[in-house]
Amino acid sequence: MFTGLIEEIGVLRRVQKRGEAMILTIAAKKVLEDVKLGNSISVNGVCLTVVSYDGGSFNADVMPQTFRHSNLCELKPGNPVNLERAMMAGGRFGGHIVQGHADGTGAIADRREDANAVVFTIKPHDPSTLRQIVPQGSVTLDGISLTVALVDREAGTLTVSIIPHTLQETALQYKKPGETINIECDILGKYVDHLLAQRLGEQSSGSPKGGGLTEAKLRELGF
Repeated sequence: MFTGLIEEIGVLRRVQKRGEAMILTIAAKKVLEDVKLGNSISVNGVCLTVVSYDGGSFNADVMPQTFRHSNLCELKPGNPVNLERAMMAGGRFGGHIVQGHADGTGAIADRREDANAVVFTIKPHDPSTLRQIVPQGSVTLDGISLTVALVDREAGTLTVSIIPHTLQETALQYKKPGETINIECDILGKYVDHLLAQRLGEQSSGSPKGGGLTEAKLRELGF
């Protein structure tokens, strides 16, 4: 479990690929201060397990499921990545509940300045992702806990506004329009969507197809 507050920007040193499986070697400092084998570290918002480490880097496996549903498959040596250690019980909770399980990816459709902030507009590759995005709610982009400023369902986009400190302390500062970003929806929204979809017989985002809201189902529910 994470909070979405990035601890440092790491640098990808090496990528070993075998089909859709990978081993990433990431240079870091802060997240290695108390590292142990088996620890969880969020890399661009994806929870990875430390399988080996030394004084200046750690290795983590990426399985096919993660390869297919995140931007880790696009990483190349030299790329900066957002890093966060798993949260400690009893610490300050500055962001929101982040699982480190990317719900999918999106493309940066626009990046513009707004006074002292930078506004990013993201277009999810799977339009159904927006179903779980709530205006003024929380969303995780490449591991960063952010507040949703706007959801444009007609355009299929969500917008966030980044303060200077967040931009300077994360790899988001290097992101440009057209690049891919990991999206994790707020866990509360995901559970509500799933439970309501089950009750109504609909398909929740990311669930197998089936059912649908029918006249019979409405009658069953008392409508």
